[in-house]
Amino acid sequence: MKKQVVVIGLGRFGTRVAKELYQLGHDVLAIDLDEKNVQALLGHVTYAVKSDATSETVLEELGVPNFDVGIIGIGSDFQSSILITLLLKSFSIPFIIARAANEPHGHTLEKIGADKVVFPEDETGKNVAHMLFERDIIDYMEISPDFNINKIRPSDQLIHKTLEEAGLNGARDKYGLSVLMIRRGREHILIPSKDEEIKTGDVLIIAGKSDHLEKFSTGTKKIPSDSGHAKKSNDATKDAA
Repeated sequence: MKKQVVVIGLGRFGTRVAKELYQLGHDVLAIDLDEKNVQALLGHVTYAVKSDATSETVLEELGVPNFDVGIIGIGSDFQSSILITLLLKSFSIPFIIARAANEPHGHTLEKIGADKVVFPEDETGKNVAHMLFERDIIDYMEISPDFNINKIRPSDQLIHKTLEEAGLNGARDKYGLSVLMIRRGREHILIPSKDEEIKTGDVLIIAGKSDHLEKFSTGTKKIPSDSGHAKKSNDATKDAA
C-alpha cells in the first residue's frame, strides 16, 4: 500500500532509505540543509527540498503533518534529532523512525516518542526501508536481487496452523516459500516438517523470491484502516518540489 514518507537528514543512511522507499513505490519527501545532498536525490525521490526541518513552520508549509511516516536520519546533531522527533510527534504522524548515534541517544529518542530507533551500524538503510511497512518482519537479508530471507513474527491468523495449512510447505506450496527454521523460546527447529504447528511467540525464518515473500506478507495480515492516517499531502508539498 502506497504511503507518504518524509525523510529528514540525507547522509548515507537517510539517502539509502529515501531511495529504497521511492523504488518500492512510496511518495518520498527528502529534506536536508545541505544543497549538495538535496541535488543528489533529485529524480530519486518524489520531492527533494533544502530546508530547516527544526522549524515547525517550514514542516507545516511542506505538508509534513499529513504524512504517514517520518524518518529522522540525523545522527551526530543530537539537539536537532531530538527536536525534529518531538515536532513529528506533535503532528501525530502515525509512525516515526529515528536514527541514533549511541545508546543514550537512542534511549532519549524512545522516551520522547520514536516508534523505532535504529543504529545504522547494525541496520542498513535498505533493511529499514523493507521492514518499514511490514511490522511483522523482524529482520531482512537480501541474498540476490530477487531472493531474500526474512525473519518474521507470524500473524494471528497463522497461529495454530501447520506449515502445510499456512501454505509454507516449500516451493510448490501456496506462497512458494520455505521455512528454514522456527525459533520457539530457546528451542530451534531446523527444517521443520509440514505438520509442525505454528504457535504463539514463534519466530519463523523464511526464504524465497522477494515477490513471493511480499505476496505472503500481504496475504496473511489484516490491512489496517487508513482512516485518520492515510491523508493526502497538501498543495504546499507540491509547490516545494
